Amino acid sequence: MNLKVLLLGRCQYEKALAIQYDILEKRQKGETEDTLIMVEHPPVITLGRHAEQSNVIVSEEFLNNQGIYLYKTNRGGDVTYHGCGQAVGYPIINLRDRRMGIKKFVTGIEDTFINLLKKEFNIEAGKDDKHTGVWVGDEKIVAIGLAVKQRVTMHGFAFNVNTNLDHFKLIVPCGIADKSVTSLKKITGDVVNFDNMNKLTIDYFCKNLGYDSYDVTTVEQ
Repeated sequence: MNLKVLLLGRCQYEKALAIQYDILEKRQKGETEDTLIMVEHPPVITLGRHAEQSNVIVSEEFLNNQGIYLYKTNRGGDVTYHGCGQAVGYPIINLRDRRMGIKKFVTGIEDTFINLLKKEFNIEAGKDDKHTGVWVGDEKIVAIGLAVKQRVTMHGFAFNVNTNLDHFKLIVPCGIADKSVTSLKKITGDVVNFDNMNKLTIDYFCKNLGYDSYDVTTVEQ
């Protein structure tokens, strides 16, 4: 089975969301294949359907002054941050065609990064019994928040590669107060080649979600 990959580069959250909805509708109608959108967002804080506003611990005015946008969305999960140096993936996947439940799908995403971190960087990452995502100790390196529409997924994962971790101090990430976040840059002590991490993410995603091949389209912004 083939996977379409769309590389958006650096793209505003709202624009990428509109692209998601367009592909979602086409996938629901069977007019396109399963698609993975890879994107890097300028700084934005998003609130999931069940997010507590109090988990954004600064005012919207403060965020605006810092050039950080606040956006309410329909994904699962609580509050999260996207920003430069973070590899964000939005899988538009028909779970019915894949004969896959949402739990297995989330596990596949988690395994994507657990395997990538181990094989490429010898970093021991794992899962948390209570919270989705991928963790290195008590620090989250990959956040996952999904929505499913007519058995087709949208939204997805955020992998902290060279992300500015100070921006996470403006929120209670995912509503989890007793844990923190990390990045590949923080763990390795070096700035990581971002384009290479996008490529590795796509490779490992395909491997762990059972795709035989993929083709890439780059969208100029």
